[in-house]
Amino acid sequence: MMSREFKVIIEQDEAGWLVADVPELQGCHTQAKTMDALIERVKEVILLCLEDAPVDVKTDFVGIQIVRV
Repeated sequence: MMSREFKVIIEQDEAGWLVADVPELQGCHTQAKTMDALIERVKEVILLCLEDAPVDVKTDFVGIQIVRV
């Protein structure tokens, strides 16, 4: 299997959990209490998401904006 790179957005919720989302893969997200555990879980969930729906779409990370409403 060829290695691929995915952008992962990581946030921390009010309870202290680290929450990761992989925007390129719909529904691909996980959480953990530590960064080391989160990275391992992200790798696992990416592999699971790729099994369900291989993705050929390539996206480029543009940036993050804070929008106040």
